[in-house]
Amino acid sequence: MNVNDLYIVLGPTAVGKSDWGVELAERFSCPIINCDSRQIYREMRIGTAVPSDEQLARVKHYMIGTHSVTEYYTAGRYEIEANELVCRLFGEYDRLVMVGGSGFYIDAFCNGLDDFPPADMELRRTLSRRLEEEGVAVLRNELKMLDPVSYNTIDIANGQRVVRALEVCIMTGRPFSSFKSAPSKKRPFNIHKIGLCRDRSELYGRIDRRVLAMMDEGLVDEVRSLEAYRDCPALKTVGYREIFDYLDGKTALDRAVELIQRNTRHYAKRQMSYWGRDKSIEWKMLE
Repeated sequence: MNVNDLYIVLGPTAVGKSDWGVELAERFSCPIINCDSRQIYREMRIGTAVPSDEQLARVKHYMIGTHSVTEYYTAGRYEIEANELVCRLFGEYDRLVMVGGSGFYIDAFCNGLDDFPPADMELRRTLSRRLEEEGVAVLRNELKMLDPVSYNTIDIANGQRVVRALEVCIMTGRPFSSFKSAPSKKRPFNIHKIGLCRDRSELYGRIDRRVLAMMDEGLVDEVRSLEAYRDCPALKTVGYREIFDYLDGKTALDRAVELIQRNTRHYAKRQMSYWGRDKSIEWKMLE
């Protein structure tokens, strides 16, 4: 009995995953499944660097622009939807390609998630309001006291991740990390992880140039069109936060662009740190 093969193309933002994934999918004559947690949202095309029209025409892509920013979407939901999709597509293809830079979503897809308690939206709103008013440092210090394991393992610069971990701790009286101890789920297909990387100066240069290209493509207008939804978790994202500050008159446009570039570089660094613990990744240095 033949076992199907899924190739996951991962790596930091702006490294070149879309191009590489399209070429691999063309070689395999198969579609691509998106695994970017923000490209799922149909209203966020420019700021999330959705594959170009030319790339989308060359290879069929799934799970891009399938949900609205107004929806509450999680890695757990992605695990279910993506696995159902992949198993269905394996009825037509021997090999498939997945492309994305969202480490938590990739982990959820590959290994599964424990049965986390459902969200307490009132508590979440309270914590999110505190995040806005008091800043992430205050909340992560509380998380450090309640759950030092999560404090040392999650992306504590990501306010929404800190809020979710705190929410679970407060709601259940148990550390958030205690829900993540189940053994990995066995998938009915082989998974091959291909990590793309570049020299740091080259990667940072690509990030800076891509941000400028986003501005030319109309990022400010895209963010302006989402003003009514700015409190949605999806929009607490690099590129959107900084432009909202510009629209609010808190910063000049040139400074907002510099901050997007800086914060995107920081995000790329966190992505590489996250994957550093995964020994199953085959890394390829691009030039």
